[in-house]
Amino acid sequence: MKQPLEDIKVLDLSRVYAGPGGSMILGDLGADVIRIESPNGTDSMRDWVPFVEGESTYYMCANRNKRSITLNLKNKTGKDLLLKMVKDADVVLENFKTGTLAKMGLGYEELKKVNPAIILCSVTGYGQTGPYSHEPGFDPVIQAIGGFMDVTGFPDGEPTRVGVPVVDIMTSQYVAISIISALRLRDHIGEGQHIDISLLDVQLSSLANISSSYLNTGSISKRIGNSHSYIVPYQVFQCKDRPLMVCAGNDRLYKKLCDVLGHAEWADDEKYKNNNKRIENRQELTSQIQEVFSGKSADEWFQLLSNAGVPSGPVNNIEQVFEHPQVKARETVEEVSHPTLGTIKLVKSPIRFSGLQIQTKNHPPLLGEHTDEFLEKELGFDKAEIDSLREEGII
Repeated sequence: MKQPLEDIKVLDLSRVYAGPGGSMILGDLGADVIRIESPNGTDSMRDWVPFVEGESTYYMCANRNKRSITLNLKNKTGKDLLLKMVKDADVVLENFKTGTLAKMGLGYEELKKVNPAIILCSVTGYGQTGPYSHEPGFDPVIQAIGGFMDVTGFPDGEPTRVGVPVVDIMTSQYVAISIISALRLRDHIGEGQHIDISLLDVQLSSLANISSSYLNTGSISKRIGNSHSYIVPYQVFQCKDRPLMVCAGNDRLYKKLCDVLGHAEWADDEKYKNNNKRIENRQELTSQIQEVFSGKSADEWFQLLSNAGVPSGPVNNIEQVFEHPQVKARETVEEVSHPTLGTIKLVKSPIRFSGLQIQTKNHPPLLGEHTDEFLEKELGFDKAEIDSLREEGII
């Protein structure tokens, strides 16, 4: 069956997660993604623990459905080889510091001379313009500068970063969306684009109601732990065995919650009858609710709340997540053949089409695994020429 992007070739010069995560989405959708790394290795994700027989599990999470070749872009021959690849490519993805690619003689203007229809996607911490444009961008730093940390954590605790590189992950999605959109635009006008994706811009766009509240009312949101600043009760309650997240997002759900808890009178109490009143009396109400929740296990409460249509869920550890019946029913985990490890397990793409199956065709590639094959079959090099390039440190 045809894949949506099977006629698209992506040259991926990016490292760590934001760029590679985006190109992985394109690869999932059928694009031919060619990772281009230094012969010595330039992606620090390959060096991050834990390892399985020398292969980084961190690297595995963002690099399925790609090929890997090595190329020394500090060498003129290496640059010439990349420009030769650009002639037949659709997209170049990079996340060097702002201006680095241009200094190497591989900026957008140079790429356009080789291929006027090329799409260059540049991912940086702060964007191509502005006083911070040359600063390095790392996910935790952006979470700090962009406000995520200040609104995450408990009021009496320190600002807290999200437990996964959430800015990188969100940025990877914008990388994929922007490239697909640029490809669609190219279909209409026949021209490529230089896409400027900034981690900070993505972070700010993801502040959602927090940014809207400040920009329109001046309200500065503060850390409130596992509660919600503007909805009550919408938080974690400790049950007999473990925590449970409960989201009574409106008055109707609040009434149902009160019924399940055996305190229907709380729904009509003047102090709690609407959300504004519940915010005013948050501490009093949630303390009473907490007392009731402590009498049963999280699973028992989940079943009662589920029967009543109140959104809730136990706080699972990672082992419990992958043993969850819904996760198993959706067949979210897949086994993928690997050239040195035999079989590895990965989380599938979350995209589900009605008439198309998104599959992992290629394992996360070893460093330079496809270099010889690519040079021979796609650039016409013979074995002697490839050996010479390797001796010169170009591949």
